[in-house]
Amino acid sequence: MKIGFIGCGNMATAMLKGILKSGEVKNGDMIASAKSDKTREKIEKELGIQKADTNAQVVDFADVVFLAVKPQFLEEVLDEIKDNVKEGQIFISIAPGKTLQWLGEHLGEGTKIIRTMPNTPAMVGEGMTALCVNEQVTEKETLLAVTLCNTFGKTEVIPERLMDAVVGVSGSSPAYVFMFLEAMADAAVADGMPRAQAYKFAAQAVLGSAKLMLDTGKHPGELKDMVCSPAGTTIQAVRVLEEKGLRSAVFEAQLECVKKAKGM
Repeated sequence: MKIGFIGCGNMATAMLKGILKSGEVKNGDMIASAKSDKTREKIEKELGIQKADTNAQVVDFADVVFLAVKPQFLEEVLDEIKDNVKEGQIFISIAPGKTLQWLGEHLGEGTKIIRTMPNTPAMVGEGMTALCVNEQVTEKETLLAVTLCNTFGKTEVIPERLMDAVVGVSGSSPAYVFMFLEAMADAAVADGMPRAQAYKFAAQAVLGSAKLMLDTGKHPGELKDMVCSPAGTTIQAVRVLEEKGLRSAVFEAQLECVKKAKGM
């Protein structure tokens, strides 16, 4: 199996590293293209895979092609490669807002297309990827895509109607978490803690809390209640967060995120 990437930014690099580390695909069976000379050099030197001078070269080489370009540039790329598409090839897009139907119209009728939405924690092997497929993709091919995406985190196969919701709850949400971490650390600094130490405490608290929920399967409300002792410190913090509208702010932010994704 030969894998190709069109685009080699931060997300694509994280995905490539995960696939290579897993041993699912050998270095010699991978190729990537990039817009800048600097990134093309990185492909050879850092990743140790083949670099492509054109996007069409990637399509000519690979059995599975990852479309790792921003949505505003995707149509131009698809117009460039559509005449090179071969029967049986699988195309995996990571662009938000671009539907399976839209992708099929630009790549040609009968093309096997998979739509995904990974997130930046893939850079440390803890990504969350949603995946949906068109009618041409077989169950075996879907499993192959899941296996590849699992090399840089966890993957869920979902109906396409949920893909925009995934953008809000997973694709973009690391930014919300980082803002929360930064605010927690700033407060700790105000109370006298050195900044580097504050970031470490805040980050480990978020990491541990997420793992606790995933490992126990408990509802987040139940876990919150476990921390809130009667007349204790935590319930006072929760009271202020409710007063300031934390839940509403997150809710509205995600709705705006999804609205933007649907319009892309």
